[in-house]
Amino acid sequence: MTANDSYLDLNLDPDLVSRRAPILVFSGQSNRPLAQAICDNLGIPLGKSRTEKFTNDNLIVHYEESLREGDVFIVQSFSTPVSDAIMELMLMIDAAKSASAGRVTAVIPYYSYARSDKKDSPRISIAGRLVADLLQEAGADRVLTMTLHAPQVHGFFKVPVDHLSADVVLSQHFRAIVPDAQNGVVLAPDAGSIKRASQIAHRLDAGLAMVDKQRLSDMEVSPRALIGDVNGKTVFIVDDEISTAGSLIETVGIARSMGAKDVYVGVTHGVYTGPAIERIAALDVTQVASTNTVLVSEEKIREAGGKLAVLDVAPHFANAIRNIHTGESVSTLFT
Repeated sequence: MTANDSYLDLNLDPDLVSRRAPILVFSGQSNRPLAQAICDNLGIPLGKSRTEKFTNDNLIVHYEESLREGDVFIVQSFSTPVSDAIMELMLMIDAAKSASAGRVTAVIPYYSYARSDKKDSPRISIAGRLVADLLQEAGADRVLTMTLHAPQVHGFFKVPVDHLSADVVLSQHFRAIVPDAQNGVVLAPDAGSIKRASQIAHRLDAGLAMVDKQRLSDMEVSPRALIGDVNGKTVFIVDDEISTAGSLIETVGIARSMGAKDVYVGVTHGVYTGPAIERIAALDVTQVASTNTVLVSEEKIREAGGKLAVLDVAPHFANAIRNIHTGESVSTLFT
């Protein structure tokens, strides 16, 4: 009898022996519905864990099942309260490594600190890089995320990063609600969004336009002109996220002033902080669509007067997790 046959003496199932690294998906507190939807698409249960907060605001994380040699994926968006979300994720990564997990992947659907990607004023921190360093020090072996604010944020990580795109989801949604979408124009709200807008315009076979902005100060940017033709056309404004909706108001305003017929908005991350919901409710747009990388409450949807739509990206994360686990390409999922 060889060493490879030894499981026969133990009456173990050969399939169980060969399955040395099962997929284990756990969730922090920021977006459990997305984590559950990912597990539903994978056909596995969401892992059992709990997070408690002491009276002094310290957090403690407990895993309630074995992680030994497992391929662990921890889902956590950096949404409000962001600092708690980051700290909870680091504790979950560290606890998983301490529990002998085979590999730990931080699944961060919304990496909010990606906006802090450069030193654009004196004596500030490049927080996007700092948070990346913290996650790696906590023990993350790789990162899975979606629509970083700037592609160069990839370079902040010294571990592999799989960067998913919501372009397919947004394009399919626009096609579904606007039958003649190919006759419309995709509008980039600034030069930094032109590549994303170009890709969605290609998928829709639609036109392309861009808002040219001028920087008035470190904190203030103003639209100067619209490059392209939107007169009498359906306009699709696309961006990476909506926070307070201040920039969105300016972009919609200039599109309307240039004769746009109908205006639809599509972003990956619907953060909707501060006065965003009130502004969207009053905005002259048909619909504002975002994905569920950030949890959008039913209350916000109601307060927006029916203008908000939330698109599901759980299947994309599930497919990416499956391919990471099996060692297949992730990029082929979006070609």
